[in-house]
Amino acid sequence: MKELNDSYQSLFKTISKAAMSINQTVFVIGGLVRDYYLNKNLEDCYDIDLVTEGSGIKLAKAVAKALGTDNLAVYQRFGTARVSYNGFVMEFVGARKESYRPDSRKPSVETGTLEDDQFRRDFTINALSWSLNEADYGTLNDPFNGIRDLKNLLIRTPIDPSKTFSDDPLRMLRAIRFATRLQFSIEHHTLEGIKASADRLSIISKERIIDELNKIISTDTPSEGFYLLDDTGLLKQFFPELCNLKGVEEKYGLKHKDNFFHTLKVLDNVAESSDNLWLRWAAILHDIAKPQTKRFHPEQGWTFHGHDALGASMVPKLFRRLGLPMDERMRYVKKLVRLHLRPIALVDEQVTDSAVRRLIFEAGDDIDDLMLLCRADITSKNDRKIRRYLSNFDHVEQRIKEVEEKDRVRNWEPPIGGLEIMEACNLTPGPVVGTIKKAIEEAILDGKIPNSREAALEYLNDIKKDFIK
Repeated sequence: MKELNDSYQSLFKTISKAAMSINQTVFVIGGLVRDYYLNKNLEDCYDIDLVTEGSGIKLAKAVAKALGTDNLAVYQRFGTARVSYNGFVMEFVGARKESYRPDSRKPSVETGTLEDDQFRRDFTINALSWSLNEADYGTLNDPFNGIRDLKNLLIRTPIDPSKTFSDDPLRMLRAIRFATRLQFSIEHHTLEGIKASADRLSIISKERIIDELNKIISTDTPSEGFYLLDDTGLLKQFFPELCNLKGVEEKYGLKHKDNFFHTLKVLDNVAESSDNLWLRWAAILHDIAKPQTKRFHPEQGWTFHGHDALGASMVPKLFRRLGLPMDERMRYVKKLVRLHLRPIALVDEQVTDSAVRRLIFEAGDDIDDLMLLCRADITSKNDRKIRRYLSNFDHVEQRIKEVEEKDRVRNWEPPIGGLEIMEACNLTPGPVVGTIKKAIEEAILDGKIPNSREAALEYLNDIKKDFIK
């Protein structure tokens, strides 16, 4: 604690004095203490969890007054409070004991001691605390050998895993999230406890589950989290469609790849190049419809025709069920899933500018993300194949660049709209207007006419007789 910078030291002294003024004890607990002993840079770590033997709300009010800030939020129902000051966010809670009914996540809460509070913590490494009290200021409290577990890179529950996970099943996902983010292993008994309690995840809301899952997906190597989710039986509890990708079939000596492992490799490949959570979701879902589209043909072997279109149609349903946002982020993922096979079809030298133009038009500003996903989709163990595929995509990207510079169709809006069409053709609003507009768009995309207002109006004059009776 001595190495903490002056901002922390000054703040902790203020909190200590405020607690003393109301005759309460106070301790820093959880993530800040853990990360300190992990030798992590704390300059950007401004979230501080504090536990007090007494009222968390009363102490938060005393600290806010001592700091001279009005940035105080009180959550009377939960007995907690938050104080924000100079970039620091301090969460105050009274030490407590909790007990749960088997069918509920709502605990029965009693006032407790620091020791009681540490017993209810999820993992030993998160039960570490520092005293801010005058008698033993700065002393580390480590009742469960959390420092030892940090040194051994272990995630372990402070008490019997079955009780820890029964009390709050979300802790099973948190164990996997911490293991993935910190590159730790889950201690054997804790891992077995997750496997034994996996079905209890059913009482947790989809919002809490997806929050943890997104944190796993956002790690440097998200596949490690998914392998743990699968191995423990948690993944099938909320995402069976991904589990359905597992397995390899063989007929007449012909096999297809294991699409579960392939998908996770694609996810890791994307993670190496981008922090975009929704691009990572596109990687997770790009082959999600392969089980439904798998066919075997003696001449062709295994095929998955149409998995791109079917997968895209599954995206909204999966987003809704998992509790993901039903907005432009969902539409972005759906678009990338639908288009992820298209760029490879443009490798052929004989492919027309029209085909390239249509891809640019459909992908819009997401064309670069689409190409990143396509490159990530190359998971062959054959280095020669990988080099050839990457070279092919270099060619596609060059074609895209050339066509875009020439035709400017990314995020393209048709040069004439419905009002001009109605005026030129003496039409009232109706489906014919849309049909004519579509015909002009197709002519531009096919390269029949230039992408200009003058050319579009001239083309309209040529074709309007075909649509007006």
